[in-house]
Amino acid sequence: MIKEKKTSPAGEKKGLKKKPKKDKGAVNVDLTKTEIDIREMLKCGVHFGHSKSRKDPRMDKYIFGLKQGINIIDLQKTEEKLKSAIDFIEKLKKNQKQILFVGTKKQAKLLVRAVAKEAEMPYIEERWLGGTFTNFSVIRRRAQYLKDSQEKMKKGGFNKYTKLEKLKKSEELEKLEKRMGGIKAMRELPGAVFIVDIKADEIALKEAISANIPVVALVDTNVNPERVDYPIPANDDATSSVKLMLEYIGATIVK
Repeated sequence: MIKEKKTSPAGEKKGLKKKPKKDKGAVNVDLTKTEIDIREMLKCGVHFGHSKSRKDPRMDKYIFGLKQGINIIDLQKTEEKLKSAIDFIEKLKKNQKQILFVGTKKQAKLLVRAVAKEAEMPYIEERWLGGTFTNFSVIRRRAQYLKDSQEKMKKGGFNKYTKLEKLKKSEELEKLEKRMGGIKAMRELPGAVFIVDIKADEIALKEAISANIPVVALVDTNVNPERVDYPIPANDDATSSVKLMLEYIGATIVK
């Protein structure tokens, strides 16, 4: 008796089965954190600052002490300052003002994008564009160009172009999206800016100060907190700490 060979559907032969693509940029964030929990801060390492040698003396009032040469942040002060920042953000929300999230260093990028998108707020995760605040009219025109061109691309508005022209246009829009995709919906200067690391994004801080835009930011033990309107003493390097602080801020916006 001759057995019939079983045939596999197209694309399901051994070694050819297609696997679903993973979204490498996906990050899960919890924006339901309405109660500040110091125990969770401890668990996430919010209290760990930098070494004694790197301390900025203006952070002394937020430091609890030293442990094995590492400055330990006073989490009661963190809680106090976080509440002040949250009160300010709640006022902005009532006035329907936007908050621009900024975090360009590796451990902050995906978290900033995830929280800002869920909160429907603008964000910058790549290099800060000089003039974002101080020359906003130019930035706004470029953002509008990006939006209009992307819409035109979707509707087939570039079909009359040659393949090479369409490829160049596509590459141009990809670069623009990477650089300013997070702010293309920013209709006006924001009511405030939230900065994860004021050392890494010092230009953003300087422009905000110059444009009189209030700054909410994490301040680690190696920075000057006096430059920030609403400083939140916290570890700005550990992913777990940055995530928790962003979740508290994001939860304030979406609740």
